Amino acid sequence: MSSLLKKLALWFDAGATAEAARASTKRVDWVRVAPFVGVHLMCFGVIWVGWSANLVALALGMYALRMFAITGFYHRYFSHRTFQTSRAAQFAFAVLGASAAQRGPLWWAAHHRKHHRHSDTELDVHSPKEHGFFWSHMGWITSPANFPTDFDEVRDLAKYPELRFLDRFDILVPVLLGYLLLLIGGWPFVIWGFFISTVFLFHCTCFINSLAHRIGSQRYDTHDESGNSFALAVITLGEGWHNNHHKYPGAARQGFFWWELDITYCGLVILQKLRIVRDLRPVPERLLRAA
Repeated sequence: MSSLLKKLALWFDAGATAEAARASTKRVDWVRVAPFVGVHLMCFGVIWVGWSANLVALALGMYALRMFAITGFYHRYFSHRTFQTSRAAQFAFAVLGASAAQRGPLWWAAHHRKHHRHSDTELDVHSPKEHGFFWSHMGWITSPANFPTDFDEVRDLAKYPELRFLDRFDILVPVLLGYLLLLIGGWPFVIWGFFISTVFLFHCTCFINSLAHRIGSQRYDTHDESGNSFALAVITLGEGWHNNHHKYPGAARQGFFWWELDITYCGLVILQKLRIVRDLRPVPERLLRAA
């Protein structure tokens, strides 16, 4: 019973029993991931709430807004520090990213930094080459070994208590978003604006871990399986130029050339013009010439 209570505590407090989880082996903890399964099952609520053009538009809008927060800030800012912003904007976009229910910004960034250092080796926990497609896509997040945040990887971010709070209580913002949608539009808004949108957002994000290391062209030799895919770039607002990104992860732009659609970068340029972000790091000329 004590072990069960500790696992249930992790639903609400990601920092609970972190050391015990850190020592766990590669396996699926079904108790811990029950909320993740539940989010998927709630999509069947569409049978009861029905659909409309407005509800589909709501789902797409919530998808695009939160995908931008994931790609622009969880990835390009928190993971790679490819631009600068104020502490207030950092927190605001961390909250928006947290609403996507992909854990906290420190957990996300820590895992991603490890991914780049060990890409497509045995130490890369979501490499399809080493661990198979299913595990690389979503299986790895179900393992207790991958639950805790490795703060040694994100010392530059862990100094902010507000980010540590979001990371520890990562369920808080998604629950508040769901409740807000319930107040605004009832269960149809919750099913479409949160559950359906969140599930599609999760899987499209994870396609970069799985499919982007299985399909696409390789412009650069990056010593891994990363590829460039226009289709993945469309659904992830620019993340599909994955071979580009693995060649030079320090650039704010992943579509290196004008014909490589990168909506996230366009959004960051707009935010820079609005003086919300600054110092977008460019792609080095040497890489453009080499291409």
